[in-house]
Amino acid sequence: MSGETVVALETASKEYPGGVRALRGVSLTIRRGEMVAIVGPSGSGKSTLMHLMGTLDRPSSGRVRLLGHDVASLPDARLSAVRAHWIGFVFQRFYLTEHLSALDNVATALLYDGTPPRRRRAVARTALERVGLGHRLTHRPNELSGGERQRVAVARAIAGEPALLLADEPTGNLDSASSAGIVEILTDLHRDGSTIAMITHNAELAAAMPRQVEILDGQIRSDTGTPEARP
Repeated sequence: MSGETVVALETASKEYPGGVRALRGVSLTIRRGEMVAIVGPSGSGKSTLMHLMGTLDRPSSGRVRLLGHDVASLPDARLSAVRAHWIGFVFQRFYLTEHLSALDNVATALLYDGTPPRRRRAVARTALERVGLGHRLTHRPNELSGGERQRVAVARAIAGEPALLLADEPTGNLDSASSAGIVEILTDLHRDGSTIAMITHNAELAAAMPRQVEILDGQIRSDTGTPEARP
């Protein structure tokens, strides 16, 4: 794949107080249209890697570029805007607002990316239909199964058509059938052109992805990406 670089880490390291080094000189490039599984056991550094790619944290050294922009050079307000417009997040714990319907959970997220008020609910509806929840628009989270709640979370993440979708253990709280459904949705999104990085400790799940990056002790141990997909 030789498309535009969406996110690139250049010898990025992250050290926390007390001398804990979560990442050690990691270099990784993800190009537009790729689907990448970042796999490793708990404590390997994969969540820290996701936080850096998602601009939720900054590296202690090295560089992170998002669509060519050096994240470290952006002021906090600009960084928040970049995150809202360019990145979609799916987390293991859904993070839905309990008193809102599925439609409003998705529409509310569009407050931050500049979608005009009149369009938010229409865009939210389209996103929910895309993940197979067009019949659950008015249901609140407590009226949905775990798999359906995660589908709402995916719809919320893709509603603004982000340049990068980051999924952090998206199947971690789901049974096998629901997990398979979420993976199928992510695969369909990738087939339609979405750029996706999925964090997982599940080696079997990672093996089904087009590209696998293994991380251990804060370093990349292997990367099945083709030479053309690497920097």
